[in-house]
Amino acid sequence: MNSNNQIQTVLEKSECLFDLNDIEEALDRMANAISDKLADQNPLILCVMIGALIPTGHLLTRLNFPLEIDYIHVTRYRGSTRGGDLHWLVAPRQSLKNRTILIIDDIMDGGLTLSAIMDYCNQAGAKEVYTAVMVNKKRVREEGVNFEPDFTGLDTEDRYLFGFGLDYNEYLRNAPGIYAVSKEHE
Repeated sequence: MNSNNQIQTVLEKSECLFDLNDIEEALDRMANAISDKLADQNPLILCVMIGALIPTGHLLTRLNFPLEIDYIHVTRYRGSTRGGDLHWLVAPRQSLKNRTILIIDDIMDGGLTLSAIMDYCNQAGAKEVYTAVMVNKKRVREEGVNFEPDFTGLDTEDRYLFGFGLDYNEYLRNAPGIYAVSKEHE
């Protein structure tokens, strides 16, 4: 368990990579690209909980076309700074059959979680599956991951990040920007 002082120290020693202005501009770009591609598709938006909650909320207010919203909860981290086995916690309530799906996640890291969700959607009969991430880490993907997100907000180097939905040990999702953790706290 982390104390408030420990979490505050992590925040104070971190590096802000993108502030709220950078994020707002990225969200505008993403919304324009998504609208160009999906405005006439009546897509089902799947928010990947918990990390994509904040980016999804901000992105949806910029999408001015008919769509439906649901969520899926899949995790590899479970409060850790290192990913482990995939844990399926909540499946979507809506039928995915013959639907255009847009999966919104907070980050594309190794790609295993997003890849598994895409497979789930395809197996459930989705017509098309698109992916959108707030942050795309420029790194080698995990074995078997052979795609890049369709819509990306911000690209970053391979560092441990938090803020705007991304967490540090389940904390700091609410930080008003995208921050890189100092080496001593990774």
